[in-house]
Amino acid sequence: MFPVPPLGVRGLKKNIMFRFAHPEFLYVLIILPAIFAFYVYTQIVRYKDLRRFGNPILLEQLMPNVSNKRQIAKFWLLLSAVGVLVFVLAGPQFGAKVDNVKKKGIEVMICLDLSNSMMSRDVAPSRLEKSKQILSKLVDALDNDKIGLVVFAGDAYVQLPITSDYVSAKMFFSTLNPKLVPSQGTAIGAAIHTAMRSFTPNEESEKAIILITDGENHEDDANGAADEAKKKGIRVNVIGVGTPSGSPIPDDLGTFRKDENGDVVITKLNEEMCRQIASAGKGLYVRADNTNGALKAIENELGKLKKSEVESTIYSEYNEQFQSIALIVLLILLVEFIILERKNRFLKNIHLFKTKKIKE
Repeated sequence: MFPVPPLGVRGLKKNIMFRFAHPEFLYVLIILPAIFAFYVYTQIVRYKDLRRFGNPILLEQLMPNVSNKRQIAKFWLLLSAVGVLVFVLAGPQFGAKVDNVKKKGIEVMICLDLSNSMMSRDVAPSRLEKSKQILSKLVDALDNDKIGLVVFAGDAYVQLPITSDYVSAKMFFSTLNPKLVPSQGTAIGAAIHTAMRSFTPNEESEKAIILITDGENHEDDANGAADEAKKKGIRVNVIGVGTPSGSPIPDDLGTFRKDENGDVVITKLNEEMCRQIASAGKGLYVRADNTNGALKAIENELGKLKKSEVESTIYSEYNEQFQSIALIVLLILLVEFIILERKNRFLKNIHLFKTKKIKE
């Protein structure tokens, strides 16, 4: 499961938060081991070259001002400077303000099918990717509303608790895949029950569940769960993803999944079941295709719900902190510049931490 922002904060509180404005720059850190390996290689080559001229221990006595320790220290300082500079480029930011505000909106819980059949490509680019595109655009259309996410296959799990943090929601959507759910299947009824328990308690705003599934091989009483939600004033809308004609399910080997007889499995959208669930939940059924028709239909359905005052936790005031880290880089480079590769012939006889022996 993924970490989520803390919810339910009362009043105005201080909560230190950290993030990178450009986290993609952190990939540059992979060059540090390469730089270290190259440095080790050059030291080995240098040592071999010295051996050509004689015993390295004797050669050190002929070069009293040469300091290997200083050279090593300078290398580590430069390597540290490069590493810290990468963090500067990534744009470190701290946020210290958590504000609890009240706005008018609704609450929406998404139930997303993550069964293997959702990897089928009868809808471009695939059923799952199409679902994630719909979710992302749906979040963009929300205004002062709360959203949460339940994922399901053989069982159902809350992936994102109800929140108004749309940035976190879209981040969660982009990482969804069938491997997040350990057991395969299509437990739609369990997903609806989990979504019903995930709404904010005692919230007066109207609530809705959006079920996104291909509806194949459902294993429990989905209609009963939808009817129970309707009795609690929660509408269940269904987006069917796929085509009635169906298509094969890709596997990890670049081929297609087969049954126990060795035949390629064809997964089909079960529209009849999806319509029944939507009818039982007093909601809308719409099929997702390669247009935005399904999204617009769901947006219109949500627009009919009455907006009430909802309490939202807002995270703000992310301040750039690259200045302080850039100062660290500057100090490291300054120390590296001050340290000479050779011993200073004027200062080499000064021993601040050594006591002279007193002659008897």
